[in-house]
Amino acid sequence: MTHTQRALIIFPTYNERDNIEKIVHAVLPLDPRIHVLIVDDNSPDGTGEIADKLAAQQQKVEVLHREKKEGLGQAYIAGFRWAIENQFDFIFEMDADFSHGPEYIKDFLREIQDYDLVIGSRYISGVNVINWPMGRLLLSYYANMYSRVITGLPVRDATGGFKCFQRRVLESIDLDSINSSGYSFQIEMNMRVWKKGFRIKEIPIIFVDRIAGSSKMSKKIMREAIWMVWWLRIKSMFGKLG
Repeated sequence: MTHTQRALIIFPTYNERDNIEKIVHAVLPLDPRIHVLIVDDNSPDGTGEIADKLAAQQQKVEVLHREKKEGLGQAYIAGFRWAIENQFDFIFEMDADFSHGPEYIKDFLREIQDYDLVIGSRYISGVNVINWPMGRLLLSYYANMYSRVITGLPVRDATGGFKCFQRRVLESIDLDSINSSGYSFQIEMNMRVWKKGFRIKEIPIIFVDRIAGSSKMSKKIMREAIWMVWWLRIKSMFGKLG
């Protein structure tokens, strides 16, 4: 990565007051080219106000305030649009709760030089998840297997949310056509990238479940992921993806 290139880490937040300041201070010192965008969905716990204070203190921190909670997918799409508009070269998806370890960012920045999408994978070298109950671990593992079988997507961790895109990848995707969220948003983005012929690389990470705040997982998100893979397969069969 040259010194003229810039990387943006997007943190979508909803009730992350216990984590957001810590995670921002953890990632900014890692590389002088890193910037942060916090996309807050009008968190009732005051996360947005904390984000504004961070932005006032740190030149490399920006905040997008959204009026209501519309799901992870739409939060990231808002962040993607902002990143494209502001000409960032590399755009990260990353959770604000430390389940995605900041120590892996250097690995992403190295690999994104040769690939178009780099995915932090929990399942590329065994099963690397800490603090999940067995039921949720099995659900995630078999959901990824299910998505590979139905769609043909050659990615071991299709639902993972720690990733880095080249800007040209996001510029090539019709962001208006994406309505999915949660797990299915990650699967859909990966499918669109793959179908366009971009180069995808998975790198191993250890996922550590959050220690502060509460999980955003819901039955609605799981149901959406189940039918979304069939929708993606049909769209792919008729050449409507990519």
